[in-house]
Amino acid sequence: MSWQRTCASAAETEAAGEALATLLRAGDIVLLSGQLGAGKTTFVKGVARGLGVIERVTSPTFTLVRPHQGQNDQGITTLLHADVYRVESLAEVLDLALGELVEEAAVALVEWGDLASSIFGREVLTIQFKIDEFEVRWLDVGGQLAQRRSGELDRWSAQ
Repeated sequence: MSWQRTCASAAETEAAGEALATLLRAGDIVLLSGQLGAGKTTFVKGVARGLGVIERVTSPTFTLVRPHQGQNDQGITTLLHADVYRVESLAEVLDLALGELVEEAAVALVEWGDLASSIFGREVLTIQFKIDEFEVRWLDVGGQLAQRRSGELDRWSAQ
C-alpha cells in the first residue's frame, strides 16, 4: 500500500513536507527519490520548517550530510539532510553512519535514497517524486514505516 499527494507548486511541495514532519519520530529514515528538479530539496525545506529548524536549508550535494537543529513537540532535535547523488560506492554511504546518527533524537532525509536503499533496510519511509508535463509533483509514499503510520498518512495524503 502507498499514499499519494499532488503538489502544483513549490509552496505546496514545502507544505507537504511540513505536514509530513508531524508524523516523524526520532530514529526515522526517509529515502527520497526522483529525477533532478522533482522537488526533493524543496520538500526537505518544508520538513525542516515543520521540525522547527530556523536556519536556511540547501542541498548537501557536495557535503553529503548537513545537520540542522530544530525544536518541536516530537522530541526531534536534529534533522540530518543527506544527498548521496555523488557517492561512488555503497561503502561511502555506510561511512556516513546515518543509521547510528538517527538513534539519538534525530531523523534523516536522504535525497537519491533509492541509490542506497539496500543499506538502510526495510524500516524506512520512501517517497518517490514524479513531475508531469504541467510541473505538478506527484509524491508517492511507501515503505514498512509507512504501513505502521497508515492513519497519519491517510490524513496527510488527503490534505
